[in-house]
Amino acid sequence: MAVIVALIIIVFLSITLIPLVSVQWKAIITMAAVSAIAILSSLIAFHALSGTGFETVFRGSWVTGVIPVRIDALSGWFILIINFTFITGAIYGMQYMKPYRSQKANLSVHCINYILLQAGLISICSLQNSIAFLVAWEIMAISSFLLIIFDHEKKKTLDAGINYLIQAHIAIMFLTLGFIWPALKMNSYDFRAISLFTTTDSLLTGFALFFCFFIGFAIKAGFVPFHTWLPYAHPAAPSHVSGIMSGVIIKIGIYGILRMLLLIKTDYLVIGYVILFISIISGIYGVMLAIIQHNLKRLLAYHSIENIGIIGMGIGLGCIGIGKGNTTLTILGFAGALLHSLNHSLFKSILFYGAGNVYQVTHTMDIEQLGGLGKQMPRTALLFLIAALAICGFPPFNGFISEFLVYNGMFTGLHDHDKTLLTSIVFGLFGLALIGGLASLCFTKAFGAVFLGRPRNISHRTVKEASFAKLLPMYAGVFMILAIGFFPKIFIAALSKSLDLFTRKADPAGRLVFLPVTETLSMIGICGAGFLALAVLIYILKRRVTMNKPIQVNTTWACGYIAPTIKMQYTASSFIRSYRKLAEPALSIHKKKKEITGVFPKTGGQETHPYDKVEEWFIDYPLSKLKIFLNRFIFLQNGNLQFYLLYGVVFITLVLCVPLAFEYIKSLFKFLNHL
Repeated sequence: MAVIVALIIIVFLSITLIPLVSVQWKAIITMAAVSAIAILSSLIAFHALSGTGFETVFRGSWVTGVIPVRIDALSGWFILIINFTFITGAIYGMQYMKPYRSQKANLSVHCINYILLQAGLISICSLQNSIAFLVAWEIMAISSFLLIIFDHEKKKTLDAGINYLIQAHIAIMFLTLGFIWPALKMNSYDFRAISLFTTTDSLLTGFALFFCFFIGFAIKAGFVPFHTWLPYAHPAAPSHVSGIMSGVIIKIGIYGILRMLLLIKTDYLVIGYVILFISIISGIYGVMLAIIQHNLKRLLAYHSIENIGIIGMGIGLGCIGIGKGNTTLTILGFAGALLHSLNHSLFKSILFYGAGNVYQVTHTMDIEQLGGLGKQMPRTALLFLIAALAICGFPPFNGFISEFLVYNGMFTGLHDHDKTLLTSIVFGLFGLALIGGLASLCFTKAFGAVFLGRPRNISHRTVKEASFAKLLPMYAGVFMILAIGFFPKIFIAALSKSLDLFTRKADPAGRLVFLPVTETLSMIGICGAGFLALAVLIYILKRRVTMNKPIQVNTTWACGYIAPTIKMQYTASSFIRSYRKLAEPALSIHKKKKEITGVFPKTGGQETHPYDKVEEWFIDYPLSKLKIFLNRFIFLQNGNLQFYLLYGVVFITLVLCVPLAFEYIKSLFKFLNHL
């Protein structure tokens, strides 16, 4: 209880002080508050992961009833992910926001909402009262919206923020419906009432209730087709906020789904197949759209959808394992999902911080306009490259470990003789392999176009490496990436108590550590560490040998052409042209061409503008039809004051007459029944 009170005091004290102090102190107070909240909540989280859960109960009110605060191993895992990403984001944000110091009011709002967002996310992982949970969810939605629209003078930023806010509240609507249903039946807002409700009712009720929750949480997580807010909000926000959104905000949707799986008793086999199918589609569709993007942050946003798909595959496999009574499949599926949630928060936040470094020296996120930054920004380029290799699932980095667990879960499922399961597993294996290959293509394009070659746009801006304070959170993320890649057994063992919640069996010995897959991963980690050490040794030897030799810079031969220009390079679009031609039927790509004419053409070119076909079908088309329908009633808004007064009179008349009419009809029916 004392820890909870201390956290509340820190939050209220910091948000009260921030508007009153100078710009420099705003950042210091924010950093101190975020760190203090992280330390206190992480202590509880570590105890929960070791098997010592935390529980306390607040009296609440006559509306909410008692408000239990319960932190088990699942909550603890996500709290640690939230805290690490928020600390790195705060360190990066202190430097990233320096050019905006003249906007004192905006910075105050930004810092306050940064603290509130962290507090809201931790509260969501801790509260197990429906009304309190929805209040925390609303705090998260509003504070993240205000962080997204920091640069609100740009129309695109404001549009992206409003789009996010609307879809966030659609999610809240589904969550509210899901919470009200069991609360009405069981007369309690405690999460345990959800378990009791689904235990006493039919499987169909549990199935319907779960998918009501699933839609609400899937909107936040970014599963296809609920993802359309994400590619707009990520590019619009400041880079440290983008890192937090991709690193932890969308993961809170994953937490919600996992929490409901622990609470709701239903047919896990059917739920597993549905989640697996949606996740395969999300992963493939997300990476397919990422490849054709021109905006670097938008490209990274679509990769968040791809990685949510990979996490969802693990969840789907885990549910199928529960339904089949296959403990190994359950463990591998949920272990892959939980570990990939951490892994994605690490490499995706690094990638967004790297994109922020690029933006602040070039003032553009257009990949077609960039190039050659690796020479001016070698550390950013190296850190970005490591994160790119990790997100593609290459060993010895962390992305490989979690994807390897999911792969092993799928291969475990192949031993089953159920044709439905075998078909699903085959599609899952195909999808995961395809995602890995397309991700490699995408980041080859992104890294090559941004950091390699020569600048594609002549700019008079001075490009220089980011400050150490900006690189520090990236180094911290890379350290964790390598730690998970080299020592996977430690991190997999940390998941044992979380996995016990899904297997419904306590395992004091940490059974997962002794699975053959963990031994295989440990050997891969050792081999990876050896390979990396060998590469570093060769690099050091090469530096020593060439240290005193003069460096010569010459023009690339360029096929005998003696006057090469920057236009002779591959652009990002031309690099993936073959893929675009193959994928075009499945995607929405609009082209603008200017044909080349004459022997010595002066102009000519082609532009491609990718669009989301799901957004086109499920949002744009229905909205256009709704506008056409509403336009039929536009005559009601004729600007005539007399008509508006008449509308008011008609409305008041209806309010008075309709209830009287119902009472009259009710009395008439009673009279007829009496006869």
